[in-house]
Amino acid sequence: MSADPLAAARPRNRRQLISEAAGRVFSERGYHAASMEEIAARVGISAAALYRHFPNKYALFAECAHTMVDRLAGVLDEVPPEAGLADLLRAVTHVAVTHRASSGLYRWEARYLEDEDRRILRAKFARLVGRTTEAVRREHPTASAELCAVSALGVIGSITMHHVSIAQRRAENALLASALRVAAADPAAAADGPGSVEPPARPVPRTRRAEILAAAIPLFARDGFAKVTNGQIAEAVGLVPSAIYRHYPTKTDILVAACLQAADLLTQAVDRSLAGTDDPREALSALAATYVAYSFEHTALTGVAEAEIVGLPDTLRRPLIRAQRDHITVWEQQLLSVRPELDPRQARLLVHAGFGVVVETGRVLRWRDTPENREAVTALVIAALGLG
Repeated sequence: MSADPLAAARPRNRRQLISEAAGRVFSERGYHAASMEEIAARVGISAAALYRHFPNKYALFAECAHTMVDRLAGVLDEVPPEAGLADLLRAVTHVAVTHRASSGLYRWEARYLEDEDRRILRAKFARLVGRTTEAVRREHPTASAELCAVSALGVIGSITMHHVSIAQRRAENALLASALRVAAADPAAAADGPGSVEPPARPVPRTRRAEILAAAIPLFARDGFAKVTNGQIAEAVGLVPSAIYRHYPTKTDILVAACLQAADLLTQAVDRSLAGTDDPREALSALAATYVAYSFEHTALTGVAEAEIVGLPDTLRRPLIRAQRDHITVWEQQLLSVRPELDPRQARLLVHAGFGVVVETGRVLRWRDTPENREAVTALVIAALGLG
């Protein structure tokens, strides 16, 4: 593997260079699939030299996580307290887009942080949320100011979770406009949305193989795939560990089955939501409501599928990536019909922004699955797409 081109500059701050390269590797491959040797190769140094800066992979991972959040928190020191919402979000957007390649770990990889690091990082991010909430409340007084602020940050943060190729300035402009629309929305007034949507229910486990899968998913969601053992899964089902291998040759096969189940359920949900709908605007509203309902109904399953897919071997990941792209294409086509001024890359960027809204609002709402929460989040997704 060739050395990271940044290494040619040989900056004085070698530790910073290592952290940037490591952030890219963790974002691309996931925490457990990444290796210190690969990170060292990206920087153009030996593994031994890397260990002189960081004693182990966890120390480097924690450094990346802190660096990422510190960049965002640093915006608060650069933007005056009296600055408007647009100025604040513009600064946050610039940081997020500039460092998109090394910041993909922020959403899903936090499960691998130790409690103290997680606590510190949450406090840092809470400061950014608080500052954004204050700015939203000043310009758009509403009881949902915090939810709108978190949604706006979700729009911006979505840039780190995909690989849409788009010029930095265009990405920043599109994300800022979307974030400002979300910040100005009133999700509490979402009474004329697409109505109640029920996604397909997860199949009732009627076989031992299905029981194993159903038991593994919440364990993977809680602790991360790499930390869960076959013994833990077997115990949850009431089996001896060796019995697992009769149904799944490896633990990775269980993970692949979970990702396939997530893709299948989402495909069913999309097909159902679009049945009998010819109007693109109505179709997008139905897609938004369906995706929100699916995410709240199958939180553990979707979390596992999104978080762990990067660690799968290419041959296993490829069909899952194809299914994801097919899903995004459905949104993109409808959005381009409603907003013909967009090009396909901008449309794809906004679709991912809508997904970012769901993830971040779901977190702040603790995934409490109520009709009110579903309607509020759906309204924010629609605002992110620019359908108001």
